[in-house]
Amino acid sequence: MSPVRAGQQIRTFLRAWARDPMGVAAVLPSGRQLSQKMLKPLSLLPESDPAQQRVIELGAGTGAFTRALIDHGLHCANLLVVERDASLHGLLRQRFPELQLIQADACALRTAAQASGYLLGGPADAVISGLGLLSMPRATQRSILNEAFSVLRPGGCFVQFTYGHASPVSRALREELGLQVRRAGLAWRNAPPASVFVYQRAFTAAHTFSPPDATQ
Repeated sequence: MSPVRAGQQIRTFLRAWARDPMGVAAVLPSGRQLSQKMLKPLSLLPESDPAQQRVIELGAGTGAFTRALIDHGLHCANLLVVERDASLHGLLRQRFPELQLIQADACALRTAAQASGYLLGGPADAVISGLGLLSMPRATQRSILNEAFSVLRPGGCFVQFTYGHASPVSRALREELGLQVRRAGLAWRNAPPASVFVYQRAFTAAHTFSPPDATQ
């Protein structure tokens, strides 16, 4: 990993947020507690060995979750990092030259993942999302979730954070897509505090999840 000063990370992040505030989930780069909460669901997957897990990260931003995934023990070849913003993608390439980083839209994830060669190694066990899903139109949410589950193996999960206590994916859209949800934790030390939600296809949810909560 190449060193990139914290000030450069924050400036690049804020410029990206100013260009696309609806597409960037955070108002500040994510903190350590939130990163830990985002990774906790990985321990519940059928393949719980970090060195064997395959993960796709969406909306990587300045790389807070990326760094946490590496520290978690994820093998570089099993991680695909996706960032749409050109400046943030460039920053990530500076920070993580050893990783497979692509500049792509999450609404075209399967095509981008195939073009990168990532899917030759098999589907992903999890998709970790730093996208601003809550602020997106339902049609965009639907597209992103369909793309994510098209690259996930059965029993795989989609992990998303949001500000507040409610699921960023409505009950109606969850029912339409056949998804179950549970709240995986609250990062109260994050600025601002953030909740983590885990989504899974309803017909595979029993393999890894406790009963979903009723959060809307």
